[in-house]
Amino acid sequence: MTVEPLLRVRLDAKYDGAPALCDIRLELGRGEVLGLVGASGAGKSTLVLSLLGLLPWRGGRVSGEAILDGQNLLEMPERSLRQLRGRRIALIPQSPMSALNAAISLESHFREAWRAHETDERVQFLSRVRDLLSEVQLPSEPEFLRRRPPQISVGQAQRVLIALALLHRPDLIIADEPTSALDPVTQSQVVDLLSRLNRKHGVTFLYVSHDLVSVLQIADRIAVLNAGSVVEILPAEEIGQARHPATIALLKALPVPPEVLVSYRKHLSPE
Repeated sequence: MTVEPLLRVRLDAKYDGAPALCDIRLELGRGEVLGLVGASGAGKSTLVLSLLGLLPWRGGRVSGEAILDGQNLLEMPERSLRQLRGRRIALIPQSPMSALNAAISLESHFREAWRAHETDERVQFLSRVRDLLSEVQLPSEPEFLRRRPPQISVGQAQRVLIALALLHRPDLIIADEPTSALDPVTQSQVVDLLSRLNRKHGVTFLYVSHDLVSVLQIADRIAVLNAGSVVEILPAEEIGQARHPATIALLKALPVPPEVLVSYRKHLSPE
């Protein structure tokens, strides 16, 4: 019996008639971490915006299909997509300080996200938020929730965004360059956290990055995007067998052999 993938993608995208993505074909299974890696300008952000139904807001057009558990995201009206974003497909954006609103408290961020899809029952809301803060290794006391984004570190802000993405237990989380704004130590901590969430709770991730180092530490399979096309898809353990020049160029830039990074993930505890 063939298991239907959680997400199946076959799409093209254009800006002002000029191709940006060409015949993108991807499948993502439940509980899988698919790494999408490519150099700057490869089309990673365009693909993320396409999957979230946001590309038209950037002046782009997308065609084809992106089937999430039987629903074609590319054919859904904006009103339906608003109900889907956050509940079934969530985003962990890059640049956490820019993604959060400096004028409101952390609790207000969670409350607004909660109200988008849930009845605002205070006890249930606070219980869920406290559990999530503990899950992402942040303080769960009221004092922390009263803080505003400028009063926390960049690493803490990224963990807040991860907790926000998890709030409604979505089917799929797109992590868009989640470590790009972080120092090396915090980068490693965030990759460890996402890997643990995947293995402990079966969270499905599309992990998008230009950084093959972090991708190899978390992904089950790796798709390489180059000049708007997916040029190679390999299991992480087989990345050393890559043949496409774009993949080989990424491998040559690694500070250590790829098998070292892949083996690192196997030693992480699920707790």
